[in-house]
Amino acid sequence: MPLAAVGQIRSTASIAHNLSQCQKLVQRAKEAGAKALFLPEASDYIAINGNHLCKSVEESDFVLGLQREAKRYSLPINVGVHEPAADQKVKNTSLWIDETGSITQRYQKLHLFDVDIKNGPQLKESNSVERGKEILAPFATPVGSVGLQICFDLRFPEPALALRARGAQILTYPSAFTVPTGNAGHWEILLRARAIETQSYVVAAAQVGVHDEEGKRRSYGHSMIVDPWGKIIAELGGEDDDKGRGLNEGEIALAEIDLENLEKVRREVPLIRRTDVYPEIV
Repeated sequence: MPLAAVGQIRSTASIAHNLSQCQKLVQRAKEAGAKALFLPEASDYIAINGNHLCKSVEESDFVLGLQREAKRYSLPINVGVHEPAADQKVKNTSLWIDETGSITQRYQKLHLFDVDIKNGPQLKESNSVERGKEILAPFATPVGSVGLQICFDLRFPEPALALRARGAQILTYPSAFTVPTGNAGHWEILLRARAIETQSYVVAAAQVGVHDEEGKRRSYGHSMIVDPWGKIIAELGGEDDDKGRGLNEGEIALAEIDLENLEKVRREVPLIRRTDVYPEIV
């Protein structure tokens, strides 16, 4: 059975620092025998008013560096980055870099994190990020058929159900999840829910820790892989980790992807939808 590696990093405004973290994880994943490495959302940078750091994939030192690593180690990499968009905005995208170092798939985040809490923080991703316009079809990889999503997409079951209907066996949610919502249980509950309702593996690589000197941006961590039965089969630490794992910054976790068991779950617990009563999601 193929091994999938999920990586956890703490991106900052330093492209060189972020690339260095990811390069180390590529080497570790290869040495561990992984067939693919999954990295978090915004792996290239996290910075307040950081759109000036955004470059096209052809010019990005971060992306070009990861392409070289993928080719060097013959290891496919899924990674979240920023790309230029219209009206001085950026695209929040998830790239699939194959074992030859080529970018073969690109998904643009559909749902943006817009939060306005009374007497609390206001976070409006839509102010600087362009919304995606389509669900990317699942594609074959060495670990199975992958369907790409990003972070806040996790709160919406419809894309996951559509990807399952189109043949996905693995759903990805690279993220920079907030600490309050993580501590509220949303991260684990939603990841396990997406796995159970689609009977798919869920791979969620996460940012962790403090991203800026002022401490305004923090991420929850707890990168994990969940199996089609909803069991967490790999997990790293994070903020307020009750198992004493710490932040696990710059670490990987590994899990076997058992596609025979996936098919067994789908066969023995068939999800026969009542599309005569409600619309079919395809």
